Amino acid sequence: MPESANAVVEEFVTAINAGDKDTVLALFADGASMSDDGSERNLAAWLDREMFTTNGRIEIESSSDDGLSLIAGVTNDTWGTMRTRWQFFVDGDKITRFETGQA
Repeated sequence: MPESANAVVEEFVTAINAGDKDTVLALFADGASMSDDGSERNLAAWLDREMFTTNGRIEIESSSDDGLSLIAGVTNDTWGTMRTRWQFFVDGDKITRFETGQA
């Protein structure tokens, strides 16, 4: 994990890689939202499909914007490995939104 990673984002990545659905979901604020390649998606359904039921893993390549912007390799059983970009919006210790897509 890059040293500059935001603590909440770091916890998100660590929990995703551990397959810890409860911890991941607890990191999100009520009403949190997300988009994938510019399309709004249902957060819980997307996490289930892209991460939890497909052995999703995130390997951070680089971070910027105080650790809120990432370039990362995402691997899952459906798509294999893709180079992706992530932008997180964090309020206190909760993620309010993330936007992801191919990098």
